[in-house]
Amino acid sequence: MENEDLSKLKIDKSVRTFRPVKRKRLVYFVVVTLLIIIAGFLYLSGFISPAIPVEMASISQVYPSQTISQLNASGYVVAQRKAAVASKITGRLVSLMVEEGSRVKEGQVIARLENEDAVAARDQADANLKVARANLKGAKAELEEVSLTFNRDKQLIAKGVISRSQYDTSEARFLRGQASVAAAEAAIKASSAALQGANVALEYSLIRAPFNAVVLTKNADIGDIVTPLGAAANAKAAVVTIADLNSLQVETDVSETNLGLVKVGQPCEIQLDAIPDSRFRGEVHAIVPTADRAKATIMVKVRFFEKDPRILPEMRAKVAFLSRPLKREEEKPRTAVIRSAIVNHGDQKTIFLVQGDRAVETAITTGEQLGEMIEVLGGAKAGDRVVAKPPKRLKNGSRIKVAEK
Repeated sequence: MENEDLSKLKIDKSVRTFRPVKRKRLVYFVVVTLLIIIAGFLYLSGFISPAIPVEMASISQVYPSQTISQLNASGYVVAQRKAAVASKITGRLVSLMVEEGSRVKEGQVIARLENEDAVAARDQADANLKVARANLKGAKAELEEVSLTFNRDKQLIAKGVISRSQYDTSEARFLRGQASVAAAEAAIKASSAALQGANVALEYSLIRAPFNAVVLTKNADIGDIVTPLGAAANAKAAVVTIADLNSLQVETDVSETNLGLVKVGQPCEIQLDAIPDSRFRGEVHAIVPTADRAKATIMVKVRFFEKDPRILPEMRAKVAFLSRPLKREEEKPRTAVIRSAIVNHGDQKTIFLVQGDRAVETAITTGEQLGEMIEVLGGAKAGDRVVAKPPKRLKNGSRIKVAEK
């Protein structure tokens, strides 16, 4: 009886081993299913999807003049009135009153040569003139005296009171007096001319500005020998080089084949490399009537409408020859994006901004069409990078990479 009860207490091993295996399989199945669901969600949300190759562009500042430009050319700002100021005589430079950038007025003394000899000659001529004037006064006083005597003797000789010889003596003295006055007057003229010549020689030692201008370069220093020809060793021909900044124009070369697009008085827009954020209005001033055989170009001169102190000679410039004059509202830059970057959703327009390796869809407000660009009034700013041609599968938050060209 006891043996039978013990036999019933045996454990069924087949049942114990089967249940854990079944549970493990169920756990594995659930885990795999969850992983698949999570992977699908991540894929659809773009977190583990492959990067989409795209082309990138930038939102930039554009000028409306770009849409009405018929021809573009480059050149340099050149002063039409320019001078290398030199001396008419040879001498040592003892004073220089200007430097580069100094503004000078017409007639202003900008330098002086040694002039002690010219000053001495001027003083001598001035003294000679004073002597001549004093001699003239003496000659006139003597003439007045002999004139009275001669007139009295003329009356007396008529009455027979004096002898003929006495009258002749009086007349001779009168004539000598007249000759002395004439000689003194001639001496004054000669002395005046000598003084004028001495003043001119002294003036040659002073170097003056020939017109209102700005000093561009200083070609000589104090102590240098300045000579008109500059042929001597270590001699300087010019003291300074000046330019009239009111005469600045852009000189640009236009190809012979494009000359038909340019005419005198045509409106232009000028951009200087040194001032990239500003545009200047201008017009064609002249078409130089000769061609450059080597380059097959013709020089065109473009003048500025407004003067700006920032514009300097020899600055590099770009000129846009326009089909019509610009309106005032067209002179300011506008923020614009390439037309192909805009996605239309009915009345709403969006672009894909590039932020790291993601494309973020952003709504924008647009304005006028500027050629291949569309004005952006809001939603983005100049400098932002955008997807140039968004593919249809591109979604908000999609991973992107720059397409290889």
